[in-house]
Amino acid sequence: MFESPLKSNARNAWSESQEELSETEPVSPVSKGNRGKKKKKRRQQPQQQKNEKRSVSAPQLCAEESFDREDEQSEKRYTDYDEPIVRGIFQIGKKSHDVLLTSMRVTWSLIQPETPTGQSETLRRTEYVELKDVFGVKVKRRRSAGQETGGTLLGITLFQCKKKGPKLKDHAIHFNNMSVDHCEIWFKKLKEILSGFQNRPKSLKVFVNPASHKKEAYQIYRDDVAPLFQLADIKADVTITERKGHALSVLKESNLDGYDGVVVVGGDGSVAEVAHGLLLRAQMDAGRDTDSMFTPVRATLPLGLIPAGSTDVVACSVHGIRHPVTAAMHIIMGHHQEVDVCSFSCLGRLLRFGFSAMFGFGGRTLALAERHRWMPPGQRREFAVIKTLANLKPEDCELSYLPVKKVQTETLDPVKNEYLKDDMEEEESWTTTRGLFLNVSIMAIPCLCSMAPRGLAPNTRLNNGSMALIAAGNTSRAEFIKHLKRYNSVNNQFSFSFVETQTVWAVRLRPRSQSSWSDDIAEDNGEYDSKNTPIISSEGAYPWNVDGDLLEVPSELLIRLHPQLLTLFGVDIEEAEEAHIKCSCI
Repeated sequence: MFESPLKSNARNAWSESQEELSETEPVSPVSKGNRGKKKKKRRQQPQQQKNEKRSVSAPQLCAEESFDREDEQSEKRYTDYDEPIVRGIFQIGKKSHDVLLTSMRVTWSLIQPETPTGQSETLRRTEYVELKDVFGVKVKRRRSAGQETGGTLLGITLFQCKKKGPKLKDHAIHFNNMSVDHCEIWFKKLKEILSGFQNRPKSLKVFVNPASHKKEAYQIYRDDVAPLFQLADIKADVTITERKGHALSVLKESNLDGYDGVVVVGGDGSVAEVAHGLLLRAQMDAGRDTDSMFTPVRATLPLGLIPAGSTDVVACSVHGIRHPVTAAMHIIMGHHQEVDVCSFSCLGRLLRFGFSAMFGFGGRTLALAERHRWMPPGQRREFAVIKTLANLKPEDCELSYLPVKKVQTETLDPVKNEYLKDDMEEEESWTTTRGLFLNVSIMAIPCLCSMAPRGLAPNTRLNNGSMALIAAGNTSRAEFIKHLKRYNSVNNQFSFSFVETQTVWAVRLRPRSQSSWSDDIAEDNGEYDSKNTPIISSEGAYPWNVDGDLLEVPSELLIRLHPQLLTLFGVDIEEAEEAHIKCSCI
């Protein structure tokens, strides 16, 4: 019998090799002439007639009355967990096993000859796989080079999701049996059970940003993600984005009723655009007026994130690691995680939805990097950080916030699918601070990444109903750099006298300064006067870093938290598990 390699890489399962996995059902029986000979030689003559019923190729249902005493005891042990559905003999590796299928697991044990005292039962080693961890089943065939259909039936293969540390990987378990009828029964029963998992998507809308980071997004999807979706029988409608805002326009105009979720392959900017598009589409369908203050409704479809950017803070926060296969497995297995989302409004008009925002140093650094996109991503990021630190100057702001303990609670209305304020509490007044700030961060998620393994906001969670407000006041350049370096270490980055943190529900920031620096003017003129250069750009807007995307706001910005407004494919992660990466520029 041709032995299939036990490799977990799904791509090899679909390659044009001597052995392929196919869902085409068996069409021609295989000759039974020489099967079971090895079994008969190993058994004693009195057991020969009984062993013929245990041939490797013979199909055996759980209701058969011809099982011997050992099989009855073994079946009783198996059925302590669940009722049996089908039972049979398969080769796993190079040895024959007694395999039992129930509605919750597949269990197998090595077939061994009885001792004179009948003690083989105690020597059996039982193994199993939970069906909740299985995401695909395929018929396995051996095909000659160039053959695309048909082939010699070898058995069936189960694909399991296995956890190894923070990573999720696919693992193939091969059950070899050349009986057509036997494999057909098992294949159909397994398909029926796997189709009953309700949270697992069957159809997905996929957006791929080919320009993300090192322009590897499409290759990541093609090589690492698409083969797994095929094994799980997930239909993917793929759109390759051509420009910024392309995914947003598709989400606003397309009919999404036929999809079970939306997937984005890209960096934080792509994630922010698709998340905003999903939530904006939900408001449009609900008839919300986004040009006025409103209570948003939840997005109906979950969002999957395949990391293909430079930092991928949102993906790291829900997966714990930047690993495309792990992200794909969370989507395939239907792992859902409710996430808090912020709304960003100016002058009563909604600008966008997002997860985090930075003003001051964070916004200026991103604005400078965006003006130098001709540079490689890594060099562009380090150049922007160094240049902004060299021209470091505080922003004169009026910062107001609503602490969590003073805010009204919100409860979910299951009928209207929206969060409503509890009228039992009265709205409290805002707490206002005026002063000079080097950087102000507002984050609804921990924002884990390789450069900040504890997160940019380690004291918040994905759905704890609050935002972290981190305000770095005016200080020396050296002290501010020490604060930045702490994000990459185990030390507390907030243990500085100039850093203040608050747990809030809403933030309002209004810049008061009319003078600051402009990097472009400094480069063009060759001289730079940080005290006399206007703070606002030629468009009269202040730069904000919202989820790694540049947002220019002309005046005051209002940021409100909306609990569990979006569902992501993933789980809640306490800390990033990836190796630390230091930023060489500081």
